[in-house]
Amino acid sequence: MVEAPSRRDRVRAATIDEIKQTARQLLVAEGPEAVSLRAIGRAMGMTAPALYRYFGSREDLVKHLCGDIFSEIADDIHAAIVAAGEATGGDMTAKMIAACREFRRWALAHRPEFGLVFGTPLPGLEAVHDHVIDESADKFGNEFLVLFYELWRRHPFPVPADDQIEPGLMAQLTRYREVLGADLPAGAVLTFLRCWVRLYGMVSLEVFGHLHFALDDPAALFEYTLVELAELVGLTYRAPGGPRRGQAT
Repeated sequence: MVEAPSRRDRVRAATIDEIKQTARQLLVAEGPEAVSLRAIGRAMGMTAPALYRYFGSREDLVKHLCGDIFSEIADDIHAAIVAAGEATGGDMTAKMIAACREFRRWALAHRPEFGLVFGTPLPGLEAVHDHVIDESADKFGNEFLVLFYELWRRHPFPVPADDQIEPGLMAQLTRYREVLGADLPAGAVLTFLRCWVRLYGMVSLEVFGHLHFALDDPAALFEYTLVELAELVGLTYRAPGGPRRGQAT
């Protein structure tokens, strides 16, 4: 029988959650440099030293905040995939499009948070290799990886053979495949990375305003990016108002 948390534990957990929510509010309102223990304490009516009972440093707090953000994105993408699957009887194209659109929707609705976890790391915050974030970041990445693996299992698509991949890249793909623990050909891992680069690149350019030189509204361009992603994995998707491309599933 699992013992219920004590009142002290519940109060501590609630305080930790409030600290992280306050940090996120400061991030959204004023930018990452505004996230300091002093500012958080002032907003909560606590002293900065009192916050050290919950987080060892500002960097420790920001790492936990990043973990929460990754988990939130993962949960939203997962819900979008499940909803698309239930609405279409498990259609893979619908699930892939839903996942990509949800990633873009979340990013545009949470630009400061996107910048924190996907932009340039803050000084002193080495998030990429930190154990505090790894689990939540993996949860986010696995939403796309599991979807990709399901597609490969149900509808295998052409990928480069090992001897068609540049040897240096092949070695890196093999190492990455071992990290993922994925039972996939190296060519499929390459395709997975190509899909992520296109999706992340398109969303990042839009979030950070780097398409304004040409486009006021990149939504239609994003749909064309989805067409290209579908082609890479052997699916057929037609962008609204655009030509139909790709292979039928």
